[in-house]
Amino acid sequence: MKTVDVAIIGGGIVGLATGWQITQRFPHKSILLLEKEKQVAQHQTGHNSGVLHSGIYYKPGSLRATNCREGKLAMEAFCDAEEIPWDQCGKVIAAINESEFPALDTIFSRGQQNGVTCEMIDEARLKELEPHVAGIRGIHVPETGIVDYKQVSARLAERIQEKDNRLLTGTEVIGIQHHSDHITIQTKQGDYSAKQVINCSGLFSDRVARMGGSHPACKIVPFRGEYYELKPEAEHLCRALIYPVPNPEFPFLGVHFTKMIHGGVECGPNAVWAFAREGYTNRQINVRDLLESATYPGFLKMAFKYWKTGLKEMWRSFSKPAFVKELQRLIPEIQAEDLETAPAGVRAQALGPDGNLIDDFLIDESDRMINVLNAPSPAATSSLRIGSMVTDRLASRFE
Repeated sequence: MKTVDVAIIGGGIVGLATGWQITQRFPHKSILLLEKEKQVAQHQTGHNSGVLHSGIYYKPGSLRATNCREGKLAMEAFCDAEEIPWDQCGKVIAAINESEFPALDTIFSRGQQNGVTCEMIDEARLKELEPHVAGIRGIHVPETGIVDYKQVSARLAERIQEKDNRLLTGTEVIGIQHHSDHITIQTKQGDYSAKQVINCSGLFSDRVARMGGSHPACKIVPFRGEYYELKPEAEHLCRALIYPVPNPEFPFLGVHFTKMIHGGVECGPNAVWAFAREGYTNRQINVRDLLESATYPGFLKMAFKYWKTGLKEMWRSFSKPAFVKELQRLIPEIQAEDLETAPAGVRAQALGPDGNLIDDFLIDESDRMINVLNAPSPAATSSLRIGSMVTDRLASRFE
């Protein structure tokens, strides 16, 4: 059994970006990328709404802030070099009433500290940019863009394999064994040997880390985001991206409108606890996943803290009129008949035992393994920078 220099577990955009960055820095190192699905980018990456985030929301100095800014530039440069279409369409964050002004001011301050090109705008300018939006004040972020991350992922996969590296799909990891000079990765298709292993398995990152002998002080809890899409005759209601002022009491951005790179406008998401780590509908239940979350002290503490908001989110999952009502806060003209159901996504959110959501990217290192444990939005935007950061950590191991 040949031992490769690096094995990457997970064929989402973070794993692929990491593999590509290794080929750029260490072209003579051999890489094996293992993906359990038949194609790459089938979960968080493939259900991503495609936004090239500016970095306006994130705490200055955090990994999310710095990696988003640098990652966005890297992603745009990669797309230009590879002739992958992207569009700097811009976005607005709209305050509906004066009670939202303090949170809007905080976001604007963060944007300025993070180096984001943004402008506080009045109602007239807001209406000029998005004629159908409600709001009496807002922030315009002209540098926000959109792209197809599945297309980016497919190109990254091609570039990795051009270097005679291997990308194996349909290969699920079921065990990891450490040896003095290598790691054996056990899969349903056979065993593989690597000097270093990088865990980029997203929704299963905590389990793979534990499989490899680590003891991360967090657990992945899946949250499903459900979407609608505007019918073609209603697409004129949204020119680019329209976001609400996020509720400071709830760690998600709220339902918004997103223009898509290949046409169409998505509306959503809500944020509901998923009963399976790959639970894309409320009918998909995995008993192990369900019990693991439901008995985790961190989840119980979070649920107690946010139970009112959580119930509202769940109600919107079952009630289209309730979802429409929330959308109407931003665009009052929206009607139920303007919407058709769109595919949902599942967010892998790391949750600490104290009930707090891990608010930043989290990378854990152990002997011969690097675990990307938490990579929430803007992970896709930041993916090339995350890959570079992981490669930096590999460099000392190669010496």
